[in-house]
Amino acid sequence: MAGRVAPVLVFACGNPSRGDDALGPAFIARVEALLADEIRQGELELLTDFQLQAEHALDLVGREQVVFVDASVACVAPFAWTEVQPARDVTWSTHVMSPAAVLATFRAIDDREPPPCRVLAIRGRAFELGAPLSAPAADHLAAAVDFFVGWLAARAGGRAAAGAAVADESRCG
Repeated sequence: MAGRVAPVLVFACGNPSRGDDALGPAFIARVEALLADEIRQGELELLTDFQLQAEHALDLVGREQVVFVDASVACVAPFAWTEVQPARDVTWSTHVMSPAAVLATFRAIDDREPPPCRVLAIRGRAFELGAPLSAPAADHLAAAVDFFVGWLAARAGGRAAAGAAVADESRCG
């Protein structure tokens, strides 16, 4: 599988030392344990960093789907699952970027549209330095992981069904 990128990239942001800001890295740790086979088979790649930067646009090259995961105080509990489109927002030229700005950077450097992207925003409430993950955030994390694992399975099932339909069509005539 050398040279092939996983079709699905999950990119989580957050600081494990700041309470609920650890939701992104904690999501990666749980998904890594649950989906080790998919990772090993090259179907899924997991990345994490403290924040998104322009360089992360390069991680989108060759992907079929990208999911950005981060803690949020703005979403409704337990999480929000939204599509994101490229946009040069106020973060576009800074060292801390939004997912939309990363997509706009991809479009600017690669001269084509980025892969379909979603944001999985997990509700957090306590972000103090040195604090552990709060109990409500831990519950929201569990719900988000369950949702994502189901979404990925449905996506894989859809890909298998589409492949079977193409194979059936090739037998016709």
